[in-house]
Amino acid sequence: MRKLKNEELSRLSVSEFKQKEKIPVSVILDDVRSLHNIGSVFRTSDAFLIKKIYLCGITAQPPHKDIRKTALGATETVEWEYCKDILKLTQHLQQQSIHVIAIEQAEQSVSLPDFQVWDNCEYAIVLGNEVMGVKQDVVSACNTVVELPQFGTKHSLNISVCAGIIIWHIAESFLCTPKNKMIQ
Repeated sequence: MRKLKNEELSRLSVSEFKQKEKIPVSVILDDVRSLHNIGSVFRTSDAFLIKKIYLCGITAQPPHKDIRKTALGATETVEWEYCKDILKLTQHLQQQSIHVIAIEQAEQSVSLPDFQVWDNCEYAIVLGNEVMGVKQDVVSACNTVVELPQFGTKHSLNISVCAGIIIWHIAESFLCTPKNKMIQ
């Protein structure tokens, strides 16, 4: 087996990426403090053709050298917008028939393996502060709460890791099923 060289990876140019059809998923980062987490979410969102990132509350915005360091150019490809008030954003998205999902440990949450992705639905996933998680008023405003099952002692994941798992779970339904040919 031979490792592929960068020029063999068929990567899209920035202009090709902007023209490419995106999956109907947005990511909302609320009060995320770590610039590296923000950059990592941009990079993951680029990798899986996420439609848009919303940066809310104290979440930093590009351009910033520490975001750029982990995003590796994804702040130039993935559409993003700053919205100070996440509750107004959540309400606005829901009025557009977007299904808003808090990623949190909560009563009546849906375990990620049990979460069914509908191909005729648009989603926005909310990831909260590194210490406090998604605020209760935001959890209450969301359509659904999805929880990542965890089996160790910590019961929490780094936001960028959590985002990667959630984004992959949803993206594979749009990108990797026979009925959806977006990656061809």
